Amino acid sequence: MSVPSKVSVLIAGGGPVGLTLSALLSGYGVDHLLVEARPKTSRHPKARGLSARSMEIFRRMGLEAAVREAGLPASQVFFYRGRDLVDPDFVRTEPAHGSPDSGEEHTPSPGLICSQDVLEPILLRRAEDLAGSRIRFGTRLVSLDDDGRGVEAVVEDTATGTRHPVRADWAIGCDGAASTVRAGAGIAMEGPTGLGRYLSVRFEAPLGDVVADRASASYFLTVPGRGGFMAVDNDRHWIYQYPLDPQTDQPQGLSGHGHLAGLIRTAAGIPDLDVTVRDTMTWRMDARLAAAYRSSRVLLAGDAAHAIPPTGGHGMNTGIGDADNLAWKLAAVVAGYAADALLDSYEAERRPVARRVLGISTDNARNRAGYRIDDELLLTADYRSTAVVPPTGTAGHEALDPTGCHPGCAPGRRAPHVGLVGGPPGVTSTLDLIGPGFTLLTRTDSPAWRQQADIVRGTGIPVVVRPLDTGTQREAVPGQWARHCGGAESDDAVLVRPDGHVAWCASGSSRTALAEVLHRVLSTV
Repeated sequence: MSVPSKVSVLIAGGGPVGLTLSALLSGYGVDHLLVEARPKTSRHPKARGLSARSMEIFRRMGLEAAVREAGLPASQVFFYRGRDLVDPDFVRTEPAHGSPDSGEEHTPSPGLICSQDVLEPILLRRAEDLAGSRIRFGTRLVSLDDDGRGVEAVVEDTATGTRHPVRADWAIGCDGAASTVRAGAGIAMEGPTGLGRYLSVRFEAPLGDVVADRASASYFLTVPGRGGFMAVDNDRHWIYQYPLDPQTDQPQGLSGHGHLAGLIRTAAGIPDLDVTVRDTMTWRMDARLAAAYRSSRVLLAGDAAHAIPPTGGHGMNTGIGDADNLAWKLAAVVAGYAADALLDSYEAERRPVARRVLGISTDNARNRAGYRIDDELLLTADYRSTAVVPPTGTAGHEALDPTGCHPGCAPGRRAPHVGLVGGPPGVTSTLDLIGPGFTLLTRTDSPAWRQQADIVRGTGIPVVVRPLDTGTQREAVPGQWARHCGGAESDDAVLVRPDGHVAWCASGSSRTALAEVLHRVLSTV
C-alpha cells in the first residue's frame, strides 16, 4: 500500500488518543494519515480506567457498547486496599457516581475498567473501518519541518526502511511522552520527573478464588507489605506494579523468572502461589506539562502534551478529551468555515484542565493509601476561550471542580445529562441529541429557532435544532432541564458545540444573534 504524499492532517501516534482522534476526524470527513511505529497495538495493559467522560465520547462515536463488553463487569469496579491480597483487614471502596445527596445520575455512561491492550484493538478497528489504509502501523515519523503554511514530514516503513515524504496542512503529535513531534516543534516540557520508578510485571496466577470475597478492579498494596499495585484482567491474568527503590533496585537484577515470581508471591501474601510471568516493562512516574499545545501548524495531544501520574487514572482520559476537543476544531478549519485562530482555543481550554489534573494526581501520588478514585472529575471541565461566549461573573473560575459534578448549562461547561423517554431508538439522554455539528437544544419545538438555524446552515456552518419535548419524546423527570439551565423558558435555547460543551445560552429574544455568535465562536469575526 502506498503512503499518500499529501493529506490535510498527519497524526503521529496510534495509541488510544491518536486512534480516537483518527476516528473522530473520519466522522467529520477530514482526510488524514496516522502513523505508528509499533507493528501492533499494545500487549501490556498500561492505562486501565476509562472515566465517565471518555465513555460519553465513545457513546457519541458509537463505541460504548463494544468498550463496555470488553471491560470488566460493573460488579468488579471496586478499589481494594490492604497489605496483601489476603489481608483480613482490607478496605474496599467504589468510585463516586452521581450526587450522594440527591441520588441524581450525572451521566448515562459511567466509567469502567478496560485496559489499554483491550481498548486499542477496538479503536483500531473503528479507525481502519473509517480510514482504511490511511492507518499505518509499522510506520514511524522520522522528521517534521513546519514552514508556516504546512508541514513537510518523512515517514519510514519500519520493516523495509523505505522512506516516504508527506506534505500535510497540520501535524498532530499523539506520540507519547518522548514525542518526536514535540521535539521537532521545539516545545519544552515543564515539571518534575522521577516521582517514582516501577517494574510492571504481567503474569498468570490462579487468584480468582483468593479474591472472590473482595473482587476489585485494582488492588493497592499498603505498608507494612511489599507495596505496589495489582490489577486483574480476568481470574488468571494479572499485572503487578512493583515500586523500585532508586538506591537498591535495578530492573536488570529483577529480570529472572524466579525472582519475579517471588516478588509476586510476597505481594500477594501467598508463599506457594503458582505464578507464570509473561512479560515485563519499566516506567517512570513524571508530572510534566508542555509549555504550549500549538506551534504554528503543529499541535500536541495526550502524553505528548502532558505526562500525568497514574494515581487517579486520569492520564489516558485527559488525552481522549484532548482528541475530542481538537477534532471538531480541526474539521471546521479544514472545511473552511472556521479561521485557524480557532485552534488557539484548544490550548486555552485543554491546558488548564491538564494542569489541574496534574496537581490532583501528584497529590494522590503522595497519599497513595487514601486518595479518592473520582470517575466524574472530567465531567466538570469548564472552558474559557474564544470558542465560548463567556457568562457573566467568571471570577475565580477553575478548569475542574474536584468537589463533585454540579450540572448546569453555563457556557464552557459540558451540557448536562437529562434522561429522555419515548424518543427514537438509542436516544435516552440529552447527550444523544448532540452533534456531529453544532446543536441548539430547546425545551419544545421552535419554528423560529429552526428558521435561524436554516439560515446559518446555508452559509456552510453545520447547526441543527433538537427539542427535548417532541410530543412523543420527553424528559424522564419533568422540569429537570429547566432546573439545570436556571429556569429556562420554553423558547430559550442552549447552543452546544460538537464536543458537547455549551457555547452560548440564548433567550428566545436573541435568535437573530445565532449567526453572530457562531462566527464569534469560530473565530471568523
